[in-house]
Amino acid sequence: MNGSAITASGLRKAYKDKVVLDGVDLNVRSGTIFALLGPNGAGKTTTVNVLTTLLTPDAGKVLVAGHDVVTETRAVRAAIGVTGQFASVDDLLTGEENLLLMADLLHLPKGRRIAGRLLDRFDLVEAANKPAASYSGGMRRKLDLAMTLVGNPRIIFLDEPTTGLDPRSRRTMWEIIRELVADGTTIFLTTQYLEETDQLADRIAVLDQGRLVAEGTADELKRQVPGSHVRLRFTSRHALDVAARVLHASTRDDEELTLRVPGDGGVRSLRALLDRLDAQSIEVEELSVHTPDLDDVFLALTGHGNKEASAR
Repeated sequence: MNGSAITASGLRKAYKDKVVLDGVDLNVRSGTIFALLGPNGAGKTTTVNVLTTLLTPDAGKVLVAGHDVVTETRAVRAAIGVTGQFASVDDLLTGEENLLLMADLLHLPKGRRIAGRLLDRFDLVEAANKPAASYSGGMRRKLDLAMTLVGNPRIIFLDEPTTGLDPRSRRTMWEIIRELVADGTTIFLTTQYLEETDQLADRIAVLDQGRLVAEGTADELKRQVPGSHVRLRFTSRHALDVAARVLHASTRDDEELTLRVPGDGGVRSLRALLDRLDAQSIEVEELSVHTPDLDDVFLALTGHGNKEASAR
């Protein structure tokens, strides 16, 4: 991972007297998956539209693939691919014809070879000559992403890539996304599925009312939310009693012989906890770290529940 694929500094956008983006700063490293989360009306779609040159910012500096989105629009568009929430395939064409059409639009030579490679990569060879109208939801999403890859973009914007897919198709799409990143592609992801963000994203930014309210890895964001704790199980009631005296803020369960100890779940605090137990020669049979999930993070940071965690 070398350098930044996307940078934004002081990004601002307003519609008349309504400020949609209020000084947003972004830094997306090349070859990573970056997820942008936020409730309805947070400014996510506007952010993506600016980054993909569909909107001009009112203020701020934005570089995508090293090119200014305002003054080097053509160069930015040549470096990116965009897959929207709704598949943009032509139902009247076959899978192969959709890919060939995209190659023609991009004036690419050897379009049939490109189409064949992508059909194979996305496991669509058997359906290549069937009308896209006959494809399942998962097949349509795969074809849509394959069409985005025809031009071999360095950066791909994925808006709700697994909306409407069954769990098996969703996990297949996750594997495809991971493979793209392993090959050096940068993914900018917006999704309403927080589990998807947890599974895929290297870094996550949370946008609320036009401002970034948090950024970090999934684990870093979870540790910001109260509720993290370490659960310790002991071999005897005596060990539990001694540990409870040493760890004053803990909550005990005599039946399970466990202690629940508040903490951030970080390595440093975990090591300090174990050192305190070792100093008293207390044996721990089992240890587990429990942190809030991204639903908890989203609620704590924005005051909105998961139902509003859409990409609009």
